[in-house]
Formats: sequence, structure tokens, C-alpha cells
Amino acid sequence: MKRRTFLERIGSILAVLGITEVEWLSLGNRYYQALAQPSLRKLALLIGINQYPKFSALSGCLTDVELQRELLIHRFGFQGSDILTLTEEQASREFIEAAFLDRLGKQAKPSDVVVFHFSGYGSRVKLETSPDTMQNALVPANASSTSQDEKTVNYILEETLLLLLRSLPTNRVTAVLDTSYYAPTPVLGLKSRALPESLEAKLAAEELDFLQQLKTQKLPSTPIVLAATSNPKQPAREELFSGFSAGLFTYALTQYLWEFTPTTRIQVALSYMENSLSKLGSKQQPALLSSQKNQHLTSLPPDNNIIGAEGAVTAIEEDGKTIQLWLAGLPPHVLLYYGVNSRFTLATTTEELVLRSRTGLTAKAQITQIEGANPLQIGQLVQEAVRVLPRNINLIIALDTGLERIERVDATSAFAAFPHVSTVVAGEKPADYLFAKLQQTPSRYGLFSLGGELISNATGEAGEAVKLTVQKLAPKLSTLLAAKLWRLTENQGSSRLALKATLEIINNISPRVIVQRETVRTFKTETSIQKSLPTPIVPIGSRMQYRVENQSDRPVYLILLGLNNNHTAIAFYSWETPQEPNTADTKPLLKEVVIAPGETLTLPQTNTASEWVISGPASECEHQLIFSTAPFNATLTALNTAKYSTAEQGTIGPLLNSLDVVQALLQDLHNASALKTEINGTTADSHSLDVNNWASLSFSFQVL
Repeated sequence: MKRRTFLERIGSILAVLGITEVEWLSLGNRYYQALAQPSLRKLALLIGINQYPKFSALSGCLTDVELQRELLIHRFGFQGSDILTLTEEQASREFIEAAFLDRLGKQAKPSDVVVFHFSGYGSRVKLETSPDTMQNALVPANASSTSQDEKTVNYILEETLLLLLRSLPTNRVTAVLDTSYYAPTPVLGLKSRALPESLEAKLAAEELDFLQQLKTQKLPSTPIVLAATSNPKQPAREELFSGFSAGLFTYALTQYLWEFTPTTRIQVALSYMENSLSKLGSKQQPALLSSQKNQHLTSLPPDNNIIGAEGAVTAIEEDGKTIQLWLAGLPPHVLLYYGVNSRFTLATTTEELVLRSRTGLTAKAQITQIEGANPLQIGQLVQEAVRVLPRNINLIIALDTGLERIERVDATSAFAAFPHVSTVVAGEKPADYLFAKLQQTPSRYGLFSLGGELISNATGEAGEAVKLTVQKLAPKLSTLLAAKLWRLTENQGSSRLALKATLEIINNISPRVIVQRETVRTFKTETSIQKSLPTPIVPIGSRMQYRVENQSDRPVYLILLGLNNNHTAIAFYSWETPQEPNTADTKPLLKEVVIAPGETLTLPQTNTASEWVISGPASECEHQLIFSTAPFNATLTALNTAKYSTAEQGTIGPLLNSLDVVQALLQDLHNASALKTEINGTTADSHSLDVNNWASLSFSFQVL
């Protein structure tokens, strides 16, 4: 199938995110039939507002528009001339509604695909027609009305937007709303895209009249509307990344669609999105607004040539050898550390691109010379080949601006005593966690996620000095840095090792699947039919196992690391049976977990007496399954150096020296890649990981 035809068929795949399994089953057939038509035209209206005259500025809304635009053009075949963007002062209520009517309403035909995106503030407003009810509303650039009445606001009601979407003459409409309506009080951590509601504010008369006009019109369309949050009171957040800010929802959405398109299983998309948002420090969960029922899902045809990409060629400089790239397909937590000399392959040819510099989401690369190769073209997709990561990576702690100056000084000094830990002022540079005061009296200090969630076992005592609280955080900081490092190995989208792993609950009948991961670029179709939950939930007391399939042509070695529901590090241990078990001084040793080509292995193995049982408390767990084509020699040595008591010698148990183990693991993956330094150009300060030699799959689940 030609790439353009394929992209036309899946131009509305945005619909998959945020949909429950029942809703997706009901929507799939109608949208597949529409997208299968080869003569589709694709229109988009993208709105982004950072600067508001009377409100504090947002930072990531213009980036959101850019993320969507590049995705639609390079991944879904939209023409740039068919995408209208309204940003900053252009995005007034009048301009947005006029663009909707003139650009989409009058131009769209019944066979067309339409995408609408809004990034900016949301709020709530009371209508005179229903004074007891607050209505959700989008806040345009000219939020304050030109009316002399200062209480009048120029908002666009969510109801108005939904009616506009329904009024379009096509039934292939997708809207993405990266905004929220309830402003959190107090705000801790990432910036929220919601303004406090005003009980005195009233909607402009023009908006009310427009709403009434829409209610009288024929509404032929049933749009898919994706919202940034599923809980009405949960804020949509934006985050500062490597040289740019973006909405968490938009970034996670577009990154998924770059790297994992096509997908036919909604639970895969939901589970991955939740994983991605969690790594960015947010509990945000997307939502779908839809009422369609009782239809059957028809699978989208897979693309036999291009399964996902990390980016695209956006420009070719005059020398013909220097290429500009857009790299929005890389996982957000990986992008910050993506190093010079990383390599990409062009998805349709054998040429390689060597990364020379990067600023935010854009990069420059040089193409390797291959005799007789076809000329490079703008729009060609690029896929990861070699990931270069620096060896010296710090855990970055943001100091909350609500701290007094002397408190920030003391915290900076205390954190500086730890190796591989650095501090920044919250909001000024990218960070991993937030150090702030708890909202209680008497006050105490604690460590939070960027989304404002308190990290378990990471608080001081009431009235305790800053320095003493920070000193007590030493074990936690080491564990969190180790977790940051193993997350940087994640490459489910780009790995070339054909592997599949399934997390299961063991019961007396047959194992129940909780969540599944597979290296999508090695499989032409999604072969599994299990139905995992959008939010994986594991009851306390469950007996668990992983089922791992090696469908590659080489043996692979496996290490499992993770954080349990106490935010302490754990690992999977495969103990050797000592030759003299009755000798008290005999120390058990670890052995490699190896899976032969074509074999399936369960962890823990069912032929052993050991069991993995989930204990309390109710919280989140995170596991990383890391595979290599070479033995984990250094990793096992590091694991063997820790002193474990007999009680700790279980199959999955505490990881006492997590940072040493992960540093050894990165070295093992570097050694497995066997890249010649003179060829790759890397230095002794970097790890180089080859997608042909490693895979890393991330699992998160909720314990209840």
C-alpha cells in the first residue's frame, strides 16, 4: 500500500485516545469506512493562546499548535494550506467562530476529515438563563468584553463549541481540547490551564445569541471530542521541557501517534498514554465525549512499510548533506538527554543520519554517503537507530517559589551535598521533582511530583529545619535517580528485537491479562487479542506473573527493575541453588535470565515454589523490563554485592543499591551494542545503545 493512501485511511486516528473499550468498539466501523475512501480532503483549525491581557501568561500553547501541525502534515498526510492556525491575539472569540464557520463549515464536504484543536485557558461562567448552574467555557484571547460592563466576559461556551462541531457537514470530525475548567487551589507544581471562576461574571450577549442560532440549525455530525482530563475538577497541565513548554496531553498524544501509528487496540493507546503522563509527573487522564453505541470494530489495515517514526525531515540545507529534523516522536523524558552522534535511519531507505545538534524539538543531522542512494526529500520519516545518552545525569529538584529566600538557600546548600543531584527554581528549567512546603499548620517540607502529588515517605517532621529534611531524603533521592535512568532506556516504539511481555494475575482458572507491551516496530500487525484495562488495576493480595515471548532470532537476556507501591526500588532475582545448601556461610548467587529464540518464559517460573504476591498499601507500581542480546555481567555483579538477609531472598525483592545497579546496566547495554567508537564518534562520557541489541518495556499499574 502506498504511504499516502495509508495516511489518508488513518487521518482520524486521533479518535483512539481517551476512548473506553466499549466506546471504541462502537465507533470503529463508521470511522474506518470513512477513512477507507481514497479521495478524502483534510482540514484543520488549530488554536493556541499563551498571552492573555489580564491573566498570567501560559507557556506551551503555541508549541501545542506546532506539535499538532507537524503531526498532521508528516504523519497523516494533511496539506499545509488546509491547516489554519489562530494564535495569540488572532484567537479572539469572533475570529475563532468566524474561522469555524467560513473555513470548516463552508469548505468541508461530506467526505472530508476535520480536526479542531484548542490550547489555552478554560473557566466556568454562569448564564442568566440558568443562574444556578456554572457552564464550562473556553477562554479566547479577548476574554474581557469590549462592553462597558466589566463583569461581562467574552468566553466561548463548551456547549457552543460542541454545537459548532456537530454543525459541520461531515461525520469525520475530531476535536482535541487541551484545557480545563476548575482552577486548583492552591496551585502546586505544574502550571494549570484553568482560570478561577467568577460568580459575578456574565457571558457576552453576542455569544448567547450565537448559541441560540446554533440550536436552531440542523446538526448532521457526531464528532469525537478528546479532552485533556477525565475528572471535571482535574487540571490540564503544561510543563517545561528541553528548551520549550508544551501541554502534557498534547505532547503525550502527538508523541504516541508519531511512534505507534497504526494501532488497532484502544487499550494499548490508553495504557501507553497513562504511562507517559505518569513519567511527566502528572496523574492526568484523557477523556472522550461521545454517545455512539452498538457498532462493531473493524481493524484498521496495518502499514507494511512504515510502523511508527521518531520524526521527519523538515528541511535540507544547500550542501545536501545537512538535514533539519523534527523529533516529536521521541519519548518526552528521553528527549532532554538525547545526545550528539545519536543515529536515525530513513524509514524508506538505507541511509543513516547522524545527529549533530538539537534545540528543543528540532535538530540538525548529517547524512552518511551511500553510493547510488535516492535523493533525500522533505517529509521523509526517520526512525531511531542508535541512542546516545550522557553518563553523567543528575536528578533535578525544583525549589518551589512559595519557599522563603532563606529556605531556598538552605535547600540549595543541602541538596548540593549529594552527588548527581542539582537544584533549579521551579518554572525556570526542566526538573524531575518539586521540593515545597505541605499545605498544613505547623508547616513541614516534602518532595512532590511535578504535578503536585506528594512522594510517599519523602516528608520531614512538623517544624523541622530544611537541611535536616533534605538530609533524610538521601535514600529516596538515590532511588528516584535510579528510576530516572532506567526510564531513559525505554524504546518500545523503536526497538528491533521482536519481544512481547504480558502482566497477568494468576487464578485457579487461567491467567487474567492486566496489560501487555510489545516492540511494535518488529510486528507488522498487533497479533494479540487480550483485553487489558485502560487503567491497569491489581487488587491487594493478587498473585502475579509476567509472560515474556522472544519472537526474535537471537537469545535475549532480561533484567526487571521497578518501584513498588512504597516508592522503594525492587528487582527480579533468579537465584542459583547453592551446592552446599546446609552450609551457613554459603552465599547464594544470581544467574542470568535468558530466553531462547521462539521461547516463552514466565516470571516467576511456574515450576518453582516462589510466588509474587502484591501487598499493600494502595498506590502505584512501576516496572521496567529491560532486554539485551548480551549477558548483563556488570549488572549481576552489582546485584551480588548487596547483602541480602534470608528473608529478602525472594523472587521479586528490595533493590538495596539501585543506583549502582542501573549504572552497571547502562554499561552492559552499551557493551551489547558493540559500536565502534571511531565509527559512531561517541566519547567515553556517553553510552551508545543500538536498537538492534536492546529493548525496554515500561509497565505501570494501580494497586487497590
